[in-house]
Amino acid sequence: MTRTIAGPTDHVVVVGAGLAGLATTLHLLGAGRRVTVVERGPGPGGRAGQMLRGGYRIDTGPTVLTMPDIADEAFAAVGESLRARVDLIPLHPAYRARFADDSTLDVHTDAETMEAEVERFAGPADAAGYRKLRQWLEQLYHAERRRFLDANFDSPLHLLTPDLARLAALGGFGRWDARVARHLRDERLRRVFCFQALYAGVPPARALAAYAVIAYMDTVAGVYFPRGGMHALPTALADAAATAGATFHYGQEVTHLERAGERVTAVVTERQRIACDAVVLTPDLPVTYRLLGRTPRRPVRTRHSPSAVLWHAGCDRTWPELAHHTLSFGRAWRRTFHELTRTGELMSDPSLLITRPTATDPSLAPPGRHLHYVLAPCPNTDIGPSATDWHDLAPRYRESLLRELDRRGLSGIAAAVEEECLVTPADWTAQGHAAGTPFATAHTFAQTGPFRPRNLVRGTANAVLAGCGTTPGVGVPPVLLSGKLAAARITGTRPRARLGRGSRPPLAGALP
Repeated sequence: MTRTIAGPTDHVVVVGAGLAGLATTLHLLGAGRRVTVVERGPGPGGRAGQMLRGGYRIDTGPTVLTMPDIADEAFAAVGESLRARVDLIPLHPAYRARFADDSTLDVHTDAETMEAEVERFAGPADAAGYRKLRQWLEQLYHAERRRFLDANFDSPLHLLTPDLARLAALGGFGRWDARVARHLRDERLRRVFCFQALYAGVPPARALAAYAVIAYMDTVAGVYFPRGGMHALPTALADAAATAGATFHYGQEVTHLERAGERVTAVVTERQRIACDAVVLTPDLPVTYRLLGRTPRRPVRTRHSPSAVLWHAGCDRTWPELAHHTLSFGRAWRRTFHELTRTGELMSDPSLLITRPTATDPSLAPPGRHLHYVLAPCPNTDIGPSATDWHDLAPRYRESLLRELDRRGLSGIAAAVEEECLVTPADWTAQGHAAGTPFATAHTFAQTGPFRPRNLVRGTANAVLAGCGTTPGVGVPPVLLSGKLAAARITGTRPRARLGRGSRPPLAGALP
């Protein structure tokens, strides 16, 4: 049995109206708690925000939505459903992969369609390998979902379940890229099932095979897009919470927490004091630990994931070869990860995620116009250019990025731009993200499961953490689960996980 906070929990204050805070709120409301949400921004969403520029509605955070069944659990906690509030559009293909040799592969989540595409692209041997890889990914997901992804840990001993043996038997403690290579011969094809390691902040050659469960989410469970943009998800979560009785205070930043011994008794903003029986904190860990007045000791130094430069562009034209999501791979692969995680250099031959949301929802742009997002991974500020360096580097990086996009077939893109916004590690730093990265703590072995920063902090009896920095980790589905797990620490209940195929949302992750 996992720990829950002791004492009264009738009124809970949730700090932050991002995905984690909103999921927490709905699960708490469903368990009969009174909930007040305090958010520094003007509305819900947190990292999954939206900005309006010249008639373009631009999502500022995650662009990939998977495992919507996890979001639906939050709605179900108050008797609602995701699909009653959000129009989810399945993406076909989920991704289009473009390689440096000009070859392309459409990534489908339907097994037969994808098998035929793999055979066209790489031949019958890899098509047969894909069938086996898909089966392994499904087994991996079912082995992890309840005991590892959807679980609170108080001790590494909590790992000792039959599912651990099952995960080991599936090769989950081997290396991600080696496991994929057992099934697929074509090096280009392997990338499609390994690039997700970047969301976990670890190169595929060093990432645990257990994290290939992210590839399951992207390539098997299905990729979706909410009509109105990704921001439609937090908006719907907040609306459902308000309908169920939550109180929201927007535009108020928490300045400090009042305490009586080990208990937080009130959350204080620049405008008001809100008494509480318990508090859930969802900001980045440095902000959370500052509010709590303590940073837990760890035996090893915290390692952060790589960061990203995100370029938003509203254009007067588009390029039909772009799918909703296009993975544009450079020739380099291992060297790219070495630069991002070891040497701290900008990618010399970048791999990029290009998202064209107006391919699915034209209403996000003025008539005849198109939105494009380009996500370019880059080192975090711990090992790469500092936030200060990025102030000078940003214009030059933008120019080099546009030249690269032009070279890769998006000819004339610079001249097509009507509205744009460039987001760099300097901006992530200004928003309070440690090491200038929105992807938080990397998923190394020493920062995974029971070894990840926990959602209970010693020395504080009634505070719980949620968000990508704590259990279970980075990405929209894990962040939503973190809210569910935070609520369980308060209520002592553990809603039953639904293990069906589901539909889902970076890094997102990630931004994706």
